[in-house]
Amino acid sequence: MREAKAASALNHPNIITIHEIDETASGHYIATEFIDGETLRAYSLRSPLTLEESVDIAAQIASALAAAHAAGIVHRDIKPENVMVRRDGIVKVLDFGLAKLTEQVARDAGNTEAEIRVPIHTEPGIIMGTVAYMSPEQARGQTIDARSDIWSLGVVLYEMLAGRQPFEGETMTDRLAAILRAEAVPPSDFNRNIPAELERIVLQALRKDIAERYQSADALLIDLQQFKKHLEFNAELERSGSRSQRAEAETQVLRAVTAEQDDTRKTLHRSVIERHTVGRRRSARHYAWDSNQQSAVVASCCAWLESRESARLHWSKISCQNLCRMATALSRAADAASDLPERKPTYRCWKRLKVWLRTKATWPRP
Repeated sequence: MREAKAASALNHPNIITIHEIDETASGHYIATEFIDGETLRAYSLRSPLTLEESVDIAAQIASALAAAHAAGIVHRDIKPENVMVRRDGIVKVLDFGLAKLTEQVARDAGNTEAEIRVPIHTEPGIIMGTVAYMSPEQARGQTIDARSDIWSLGVVLYEMLAGRQPFEGETMTDRLAAILRAEAVPPSDFNRNIPAELERIVLQALRKDIAERYQSADALLIDLQQFKKHLEFNAELERSGSRSQRAEAETQVLRAVTAEQDDTRKTLHRSVIERHTVGRRRSARHYAWDSNQQSAVVASCCAWLESRESARLHWSKISCQNLCRMATALSRAADAASDLPERKPTYRCWKRLKVWLRTKATWPRP
């Protein structure tokens, strides 16, 4: 109860808020805020975490641990099941049930990585916590401090990046032996997209020698935040480069399309002019030939009628009128295209035929 009440005094955006701690006839209870989200375990299983998400989640956990350590509280059970991710991306550290009050002794008041000493309130040799995320000193049942939480956070970060835990075994004993004796395999062996600087941060958090590990959560948080800014800068640089390259590519495509449209327009204009010119020439020749043929037919009809007249046969008034209409239509067509020199002889012939036929059309029927 004392540890839980101490944790309830923490006020941090990445630590679950405890509203009430009390006791009833059936036992103790703790009333906390409702978190609309899921555990980090479920969140990571639902979809693989990106590099940016992993670093952001680890930085938020480190920030929560820094606040708890500053209040003299060591969590002792940092694992994905005790971390929740809200729908808006905010991380909440839960379950301070194994939390242990500590007494801080700063050797140097200006040193941000002050040594933390923990009075022993549990019996020596008793192991508390989850085996896969225990630090070596915690697995031995030794005195622990804030640096034990840093190890646990290093295991969580390793698992988010590599997709597996750094120390595995078929049994709990094998896993404890790996934590105590084996060195963690670099996470880049399982995920080659992990940058060298981030791998250095993970492996430093997993140093078996407690003196070589990060000495405070604040120091780990600073490195994670700096690396996060590095990722954001590179992402912005890539986006700027992509936008400029995309804009340049679009400009080149637009220029190519415009040039192609201009060429097509010029080709079409040229072909229309050529087709119009050739068409006029072909039409003029065809019309002149056709008109000459029709004039020849009209002249033949007139000659035949003249021969019939010599045989004392009178012309039909209707036949003369039809021939006159034909000659009139041909003359009008010639007037509409009188700019062609080859039509002038035909035009004069039509005029003479029209006048001659009109005189014949006035003859009375026999």
